[in-house]
Amino acid sequence: MKELPSDVNSYKKTNIFSQDDIPAGLLKDHQTKENTWGMIRVIEGEIMYVIGGEEVLLSPPIPGVIEPEVHHHVKVVGPVKFYVEFYK
Repeated sequence: MKELPSDVNSYKKTNIFSQDDIPAGLLKDHQTKENTWGMIRVIEGEIMYVIGGEEVLLSPPIPGVIEPEVHHHVKVVGPVKFYVEFYK
């Protein structure tokens, strides 16, 4: 998984989602726009992040970097609270 570039800044974040209210769009392949990075930040529990055919289990100490224009989605693996932060 890539790291956020050092020259990007946070400009928006989602509400906090749980396993019960994850938007359907996050559970199927989607992508960010050109030059838009993201970070999945888990507050409690774990969630599976699927990117480029790779599955990474995210948890509070392990965030998930979302690369611009790369298809990805998440899978529920149990109780979780998380949000997505966007960077440009």
